Amino acid sequence: MIRNHTKVILVKRREFVAANLIAAVGASLAPSQIIAQEPAAASDRRIRQSVMGWCFNPMDMLELAKECKRIGLEAMEGINANLYDQVTAMGLKISLVGSHGFQKGPLDPDNHAMVEEKLRSGIDLAAKYGAPNVITFTGMRKAGINDAAARKNCLDCWKRVMPYAEQKGVGIVLEHLNSKAHRNPDGSIHPMKGHPGYWGDDVHLCAELVEAVGSENFKLLFDIYHVQIMNGDIIENLLRYQSIIGHYHTAGNPGRRELDDQQEINYPPIIRAIKQTGYDGFVAQEFIPTSDDPIKSLEQAYQVCDI
Repeated sequence: MIRNHTKVILVKRREFVAANLIAAVGASLAPSQIIAQEPAAASDRRIRQSVMGWCFNPMDMLELAKECKRIGLEAMEGINANLYDQVTAMGLKISLVGSHGFQKGPLDPDNHAMVEEKLRSGIDLAAKYGAPNVITFTGMRKAGINDAAARKNCLDCWKRVMPYAEQKGVGIVLEHLNSKAHRNPDGSIHPMKGHPGYWGDDVHLCAELVEAVGSENFKLLFDIYHVQIMNGDIIENLLRYQSIIGHYHTAGNPGRRELDDQQEINYPPIIRAIKQTGYDGFVAQEFIPTSDDPIKSLEQAYQVCDI
């Protein structure tokens, strides 16, 4: 997908950004060589798994929390903050705190006051409950805001918030989303399988924005499902950006469904590649169950990624 970018984000930005980011993070080896440099302890460490609560609606989130604890997941995210006390009392962690949502983001300066307030509130919650990260998004494209302006607006907003995040010891992670329309059987567009109009739909662009913010506390949320749809080369890309990835999401494609043999993403080698980078954060299950037993689907996904 080729867009008419300004000179700030050049046409062919994917190749340009990818090449410069490899240099910026000090990656002197090609990704295929990097994967061979597995940390000695990586083979003994299990991936830390979480679950995105909204995917299991209308299931009661405390019931889901009990099942997560039984299965072996370490944390939850995407649940109402009013439940944090009860969930953490069960022995689960909060892996990611919400903020301003993906539709109204810092791309539009009219949203800046709201975005900053939501991010600061999320940072306070994360600090209180020991959550490592708060999520952020670019927001949807808006008429009259070109790519150069969108980039500047996002960076200006995030840079104003980062000193507070750094002070509190909390990370902010930028999520890449796919911008394709995914239709239901009746022809309607599913609201959570794709996000037409989302500006930050190129993982290379989002990685470049992370680098431009210039804070160790601002990183990339690498959503495997969204990257597969928009960019592909999942393992190559996660290796390329390993030093700036702060969180992962999963789901099967097509359909944002279970991590089973009915979808095209092969998760075991992806999880092994994540381990080989030395990543010690959370991998959150964010698939939408299609089976009659959502908990069985979650247990199956846990086993697939329990490497």
